[in-house]
Amino acid sequence: MNLTALLLAAAFAPPAGDDRGPITVSPEAAALHRTLLVADGHNDLPWAIRTDFGSDFSKFDLAAGVPALHTDIPRLRAGGVGLQFWSVYVPAAQQGAATAVFEQIAIVNEMVRRHPETFALCRTAEEVEAARAEGKIASLIGMEGGHALENSIGLLTKFREAGAAYLTLTHSATLDWADSATDEPKSDGLSPFGVEVVREMNRVGMLVDLSHVSAATMHDALDVTAAPVIFSHSSARAVANHPRNVPDDVLRRLRENGGVVMANFYSAFVVPEFAAEQAGIYEIRRQAAAQLPDDEAARDRLERDWRQEHPVRPGTIHDVLDHLDHLAKIAGPEHVGLGGDYDGVSTLPAGLEDVSAYPRLTQGLLDRGYSEDQIRGIMGENALRVLRAALAVGERAE
Repeated sequence: MNLTALLLAAAFAPPAGDDRGPITVSPEAAALHRTLLVADGHNDLPWAIRTDFGSDFSKFDLAAGVPALHTDIPRLRAGGVGLQFWSVYVPAAQQGAATAVFEQIAIVNEMVRRHPETFALCRTAEEVEAARAEGKIASLIGMEGGHALENSIGLLTKFREAGAAYLTLTHSATLDWADSATDEPKSDGLSPFGVEVVREMNRVGMLVDLSHVSAATMHDALDVTAAPVIFSHSSARAVANHPRNVPDDVLRRLRENGGVVMANFYSAFVVPEFAAEQAGIYEIRRQAAAQLPDDEAARDRLERDWRQEHPVRPGTIHDVLDHLDHLAKIAGPEHVGLGGDYDGVSTLPAGLEDVSAYPRLTQGLLDRGYSEDQIRGIMGENALRVLRAALAVGERAE
């Protein structure tokens, strides 16, 4: 049996405390999965390449496999991934954030250049479909964090020209023009400049990503946007009460907007018993920044000590399926997708340990009674529809 077959057939044993049993991919589910467009809204492999390998591609081989990471080519193929938004994240406190984002974009470009048999850089839905017809993984760029705009609409246009398909309006810190979910508010949502940013994103056909932003920012963006929005990696707040997750009143508006919420797999956002507790790390970071502004090592020690006292429990794939169920119930299954956050998080649920695991979600959705059409949408077609719609809005604005 080859690697792909082994991974497709693999089962996992849930940790103690979850009695819902293992998920084993059946031949029927495996056959269905091979026909799907599996799309993921957020993978931090470029940041891992930068931080773990110094952006030096000679230090690892994606084609041979990189066990230290969640992502490599053999496991992407085993997972059946067909469309991946590669995150070009830089930290909210990064000096020279705009330059760092362009460096991250260069990493994505180099990854595609080195592996042209596997990846195809895409900007449009038509290019995605062409890449899939050639058996390649359609690769789009997702820009995580509006701090890199440095309060400049001109920079937004340059990022779009460089290939950024979406912009996550904030990351963990509130900006002058948009409030984050995990920081103190400044604008009660979007400032007038923030409204201008969303309108410009519509004009240039760039997806508005509302992961990481406050509920007020979500509502303000939905008031302004002429295009469907995305949540590239967010789950349901009603299931796990973490501020990074999406409240039900926003999910209802997402149905009206036509957008898609792409469920995050990070255990701290997904496992209900621990989500509210894990939100405390953001307060620790704020206090450390205020009290120790010039001592990065001391700030890191405080965070490390807090994490040791408040460990994240992994949970299981069933926890993620619970989120998908709730998102589908409130927003509608045609507005749900996947945003695993691989290589950007420290703890993942059992059964979703790396990018080879997507077939188990197909099986899980079948087990929960989803139709084939609904599964096609959740696993990827919904994301492609929203990409197409946002680009159409931009074309009409030209």
